Amino acid sequence: MSEQPATTPSPPEFQPDVGVILVAAGTGSRAGGAELKQFRWVAGKPMLLHGLQLFQSRPDVAMVVCVLPRSHAGDPPPWIFQSDLERLGVTVGGRTRGESVIAGLQELPDEVRVVLVHDAARPLLTMDVVDRVIHAVRGGTGAVAALPVVDTLKEVDEEGRVVRTVERANLWRAQTPQGFPREMIDQAYVTARRDRLEATDDATLCERLGYPVVIVRGSERAMKITEAADFDRAEALAALDA
Repeated sequence: MSEQPATTPSPPEFQPDVGVILVAAGTGSRAGGAELKQFRWVAGKPMLLHGLQLFQSRPDVAMVVCVLPRSHAGDPPPWIFQSDLERLGVTVGGRTRGESVIAGLQELPDEVRVVLVHDAARPLLTMDVVDRVIHAVRGGTGAVAALPVVDTLKEVDEEGRVVRTVERANLWRAQTPQGFPREMIDQAYVTARRDRLEATDDATLCERLGYPVVIVRGSERAMKITEAADFDRAEALAALDA
């Protein structure tokens, strides 16, 4: 009897399991101008589109949810559709950042096991930072992109007098994306809503519950555009790689 050729088992089907919440629901009043900050052009395209296209270029991303102001969520700017529409979600933001993240969480599909939260106001994010955050989350922890503090820090009183010099050795400046196992970030926001808590970032809510959160190296390119002058800084950073 002739020997039958061995069959090679088919590789398991790849299932994207990363969901991204792109927070863009603020008014950006400090940036000036009549147009919403997150819709203004920087480095060749609208600010929001930078993050949307970067995340959708990853095969492990199942969905990117853009959280927009109520005034624009129903009728987004047409350029937002320069993306993979099957992996695009749009929802209405809330009065606070936390409410906007909750709105984004509710739109993520069930297959998402890793959640990234990113500020659309950081348009020059690099893929290597995203890689580091996702790698850490797959290890079971929350992860925050951040940079070490290099300046001397002074604590002052209400009149501006120096109270003390703060030891900077273990201090980091938090950026985004921040990433979490799905169950961790869901539970953090369920508890925050119950206790009526707000925080400036998502990791704070996870830390409060005792969940492990680690720092991964961020990037100076991931600067947050807040004021009008920041647009010029971002253009200069983008030009370095042009």
